Amino acid sequence: MSIQAAPGTFRPDIEGLRALAVSGVVAFHFGMTGLPGGFVGVDIFFVISGYLITRHLQQEIAKSGTVNLWRFYARRARRLLPASLFVILTTLLFGYFILSPSEQQFYSKGSLFASAYIINLWLIRWAVDYFASDASNNPFIHFWSLSVEEQFYLVWPALLLLFARFRPGKRGFFVLLAVVAAISFAASWRMTAISQPWAFYFSPFRAWEFAFGGLASMAFPQEWARRFRFSPAMGWLGLGAIAAGYLTVTEEIPFPGTIALVPVLGTVMVLLSGAHEGRAGPRSVLALQPLQQIGKLSYSLYLWHWPVIVYAGILNPELTITDRLLCLAVTLALSLFSYHFIENPIRHNGWLAAKTSRSLGLAALLTATGATLASGSAALATYSLDSSQRVILQSAERKSAAREFDSTCVLEKEEVQPKACEFGAANPKKTIVLFGDSHADHWSTPLKKIVENNGWRLVTYLKSSCSAASVSTWNSVLMRNYAECDQWRSLVFREIASLKPDVVILSQYSSSYVRNDINYISSHQIDVRDWAAGIKRSIETLESAGSDVVLLRDVPLHKSYLDKCVARALWQERSTSVCDTPRGEAVEETIPAAERKVVSEVANASYVDALDLFCNKTTCPAVIDGKLTFRDRHHIATPYAETLAAPLQRAIFGETVVGAVRQ
Repeated sequence: MSIQAAPGTFRPDIEGLRALAVSGVVAFHFGMTGLPGGFVGVDIFFVISGYLITRHLQQEIAKSGTVNLWRFYARRARRLLPASLFVILTTLLFGYFILSPSEQQFYSKGSLFASAYIINLWLIRWAVDYFASDASNNPFIHFWSLSVEEQFYLVWPALLLLFARFRPGKRGFFVLLAVVAAISFAASWRMTAISQPWAFYFSPFRAWEFAFGGLASMAFPQEWARRFRFSPAMGWLGLGAIAAGYLTVTEEIPFPGTIALVPVLGTVMVLLSGAHEGRAGPRSVLALQPLQQIGKLSYSLYLWHWPVIVYAGILNPELTITDRLLCLAVTLALSLFSYHFIENPIRHNGWLAAKTSRSLGLAALLTATGATLASGSAALATYSLDSSQRVILQSAERKSAAREFDSTCVLEKEEVQPKACEFGAANPKKTIVLFGDSHADHWSTPLKKIVENNGWRLVTYLKSSCSAASVSTWNSVLMRNYAECDQWRSLVFREIASLKPDVVILSQYSSSYVRNDINYISSHQIDVRDWAAGIKRSIETLESAGSDVVLLRDVPLHKSYLDKCVARALWQERSTSVCDTPRGEAVEETIPAAERKVVSEVANASYVDALDLFCNKTTCPAVIDGKLTFRDRHHIATPYAETLAAPLQRAIFGETVVGAVRQ
C-alpha cells in the first residue's frame, strides 16, 4: 500500500496492481454489488508490500551485509505518518458536527489506536462482541490494514537482520520465508474456523500474505522471468485469479481461510510475470496512464474513501448512485490534495531525509499529536453530553436483568454447558423458564419483575445467537455451522425436563435465522418451512415433559441503530422521529404466520404477539413515552423493557399483577 521500488527499478505493473487493489476496495465500500469481493484488494496490497520490502532488504543485505533499521523506519515514517495523521484529524473534526457525543467518545478511541497503528488489536476484541456497535459507522476501521502493514514493517526487517548474522545465503533466506509463510498460513486457516476476527485482524495470521510476496521476490532471477516464454500467460492467469476473487469471494465465505489464496497467488503470478518486458503480458495493460495515476494515489485514496462514505451514509442513509459518485469525486479531490501538499512534500523533504533522527523525531511527534488530539476529542465529547443525551446513552448501555444478575447468564458462542440463572421466590407458586438467544434475554427484564411481584420463580437458559427452534443454523461470526448451539439446546431440553416448570417461554431473533424480505443476513439463512418444523420439534419436546409452552413473536427490526440515531438527532437539535421506522419496513409477517400455524397444532402451546408494544398501525417509533425503545436495531432498551411487565403478564398469563408492577 505504501512501499515504493528502489530508484531505477520502478515497475509500472506494480503501480497498476496498486490501482486494481485500491479500486476493488473503494468499489466494495461504496456499495458496488457487482464486486462482492472487492475487499480482497487489501490482500493484494499485502503481497505487493511483502514483495518490495523483501527485495529491498535483500539487496541491502547483499550489498552491506546488514540492514540500517533506523533509516528504514525513518523512510516509512516520512511516507506514511503525515498523511494518515492529517486524515485522522480531519475525520475527528468533521465527526464533531456529524456524530453524537457518545459516538465521538467511542470512535476517538479508534483514532487513538489508529494513530499508534495498533487499531487491529483493538478491533479483535471489539469485533467478537455480539453487542458491539455496528462497524459500518466507525470512520477509522479501515486503519486496521495499515496497522497490520506497519507491524510487518517493524518486525520483518529486524528478523532478517537477525538471521543475516548467520550468513545463510539467499537459499537460507528463502527457506526462512517459506517456513514463516507455512506456519502463518496454517495458523490463519485454523483460526478462521475457530475465531474469524482473530484470523482477519491479527498480523501474525496475515504474515503469510506478505511472505508470499517475499518468496516471489526471491524465487527466480529476473533474467529467468525474461527468458521464460510462459511469463505472459502466467501474468494473465494471475489477473484472472484477481478478477475471480473480486467477482466470487463474498463476506459470507470464511475469510481469509483458504479462499484468500486466490487473490494472493494471482498477485504473485502477476509480480513474477512483470519482469517480462514483452507486450504480450499484462504489464502493458497495467502500465496504462489511468492506472498509473490511480496507483500513485492509492495510499491517499485508501485513507480518504472510508470516512467520506461513512459520513455520507450517516447524513443520508439512502445514498443514490449519484450520491455515491459525488462521494467518489470528494474522495479523489481530498486524495489529490493530501498527495501533493502533505504526502509527497514531507516524504521528499531534504532536511528531514538528511538525518535519520529528524524523521524519527517527526514520527514520535506525529504519533504523540494524534494520540493527544484523540484523547482531547474524547474528553470534549464527554463535556458536550447534555442530560437528554446521557439518558439515551445510559439506557442503551444498561444490561438486561439476566446480564445484570450475572454476566455469564448468556453463554458465549463457543460454550455448550447450560447455565441456569434463577430469579424470584425460593418456594415459588409457579416456575417459568425463559429459553432462547439474546432476544429472549431482553425479555428477562420484565419477566423478572413479574415473578418478583407474584411470588413466582424465573429460570433462564440463554445463549448468544442460538435459536430455541430445533434446527441447525449458520453463525455469521464463527463463519460456520453453529454446532455448539445444537449441543447446548439438547442439554437444555434435558435440564428443563428435570426442572418440570409450569411454563416455558421461547424467544429468538427469528428473522436472522430465516430467509425473509426484511432482514437479509446471508445466503445461509434457512427456509421458513424448515424453521417451522424446528419450532414444532422444540415445542413438542417441551410439552411432552409436562410444561405449557409460550412462543413470543420476535420484535421489529429498525432501519438504524436507535441509540446512535436518537443521540445524533438530539445533538443536532432535530426531532427523534427521524429515527422512526415505517411498520412495513420493520415488521416481517411470513415467519410469524408460519409460527402461529405450528403453535396451533400443538396442545398446551400458545403464541403471544406483543408487537403493539413497539409499533402502531403505521410506525415503529424510536422513542415511546420519552424512552428509547431499542438500544440498537432490535434489542429492547432495558429502561423501556422495565415498563413492559404489566402488559406482558396480561398477554402471557392473562392475570392481574399482584405487586406494584409499573403500568
